[in-house]
Amino acid sequence: MNISQLETLLTISKTMSFRKAGELLNLTQPAVSAQIKSLEDEFKTVLIDRNQPVTLTDRGQVFLEHGEQILAIVEELKQKLSDLNQIPQGQIVLGTTASIAVQILPRVLSYFKDQFPMIKTRIHSMPSSQVMASVENGTLDIGITYLSERNPNVETSILYYDTYELVVSPEHPMSHLKHTTVESLKDIPMIMLSPDTLGRRFLDQIFKRYNLQPNIVMELSSSEEVKRMVEINLGAAVVSKLSIVNEVRLGTLNRIKVNELDLSHPVGVVYKSGRYLNSAMQQFLSDVKGMPEDQFISSE
Repeated sequence: MNISQLETLLTISKTMSFRKAGELLNLTQPAVSAQIKSLEDEFKTVLIDRNQPVTLTDRGQVFLEHGEQILAIVEELKQKLSDLNQIPQGQIVLGTTASIAVQILPRVLSYFKDQFPMIKTRIHSMPSSQVMASVENGTLDIGITYLSERNPNVETSILYYDTYELVVSPEHPMSHLKHTTVESLKDIPMIMLSPDTLGRRFLDQIFKRYNLQPNIVMELSSSEEVKRMVEINLGAAVVSKLSIVNEVRLGTLNRIKVNELDLSHPVGVVYKSGRYLNSAMQQFLSDVKGMPEDQFISSE
């Protein structure tokens, strides 16, 4: 059974004529007859009394009642699919690091809540290195993370650039400094991100390049945790410059520029290559890619 056969039966019931039904449906009379005969053969019953005027049998009337329900459901489905093109809706599973979540997601998601209330988001916070893998294996729909390496299975788009800076508590012996060198970091207790984060990998490369062995006193999984430990003066740390805007403004952290760390790191949106994008994901990607860089890095 197919939708065309149901539409033909409905048209015959209204016109009481195979010929008139064919004219309305742009079908020949033999094609109309063949569709009805196919239905009757499939359900092993007679649906139409072919005497003039043509009428439905009792079984045909029951069949039509259910057929009309099916056609109504199909029409509703068509309308909902059409609505998806006009009104973005659906769910997005979004993954990012804790510092990015605190830094930019409130502005981005508040915009979407106002503009597209039918788009629902679920946020997962995780180490930066896991974001790309989770997008690739389908656990996440979209990720926002540091783009450190190319992956042929993932589409990426740069949103803004960040750098890393040394931060210390105002009570730290180095707090009066504005600049220092990477060489000085080997002499102070360091609070580091865990080895599976991109920030830690970057810092390890820097230390290796300058043949330095840092004094690591603590390893934590997120920049937010690292900042809290630095604030109570348990050590110094190297974290995202954009993640410390509030702490610097409040005076709970002092930042110290380290020339060797002054490299730009792209932060971008990622999603799996070739996957189906629902209307919510399409709208999110379109809008977030179109946002100016200062929308992400503003300190307000």
